[in-house]
Amino acid sequence: MTTLLVIAKEPRPGRVKTRLTPPFTPEEAATLAEAALADTLDTVARTPARRRVLVLDGTPGPWLPPGFDVVPQSTGGLDERLAAAFASCDGPALLISMDTPQVTPELLTVDWADCDAYFGRARDGGFWALGLAEPDPDRLRGVPMSQPYTGAAQRARLAGLRVRDLPALRDVDTAHDAGLVAAEAPGGRFAAALTRLTPAVRR
Repeated sequence: MTTLLVIAKEPRPGRVKTRLTPPFTPEEAATLAEAALADTLDTVARTPARRRVLVLDGTPGPWLPPGFDVVPQSTGGLDERLAAAFASCDGPALLISMDTPQVTPELLTVDWADCDAYFGRARDGGFWALGLAEPDPDRLRGVPMSQPYTGAAQRARLAGLRVRDLPALRDVDTAHDAGLVAAEAPGGRFAAALTRLTPAVRR
């Protein structure tokens, strides 16, 4: 079975979702980040997996459900931190971030038969999911992160592998993104938090 990895930051004001500020305050942005993380972790908890790992920058909080191993993120750039997360796995692994609270267990339930890798493109040009049947950190090291072409660069690193592409999803980066993502998962914590906070923003 698959090891499911979630890479995340502790949802503290001023450290997460800074592109939501404005219109949201740093405290409100952190509230939205916590809701997105809680939705993501709940989905992972409901997905069949060999192991569930939260690769965390910070300290766990009450948003962490049972059944997860928590490991600290390594030092270095994001490519190095992602590479280190895969290097800690000894079998098939699928990594996602906390930025797609609309993700479902069906999307994360992958079949490795005749497949070496999974790739989920993000609509902002990055990627929301990367799976490797044989976790090779060199598939990530040196990939330029947080660029409009990050997804294309990472996809190119999978050359020579049998790759299955997952549906493209939208990351929560801006307030506009937040509204569109909440509409895709209206029953989640993220949508509820956005509904509570949006009237205050509009005053």
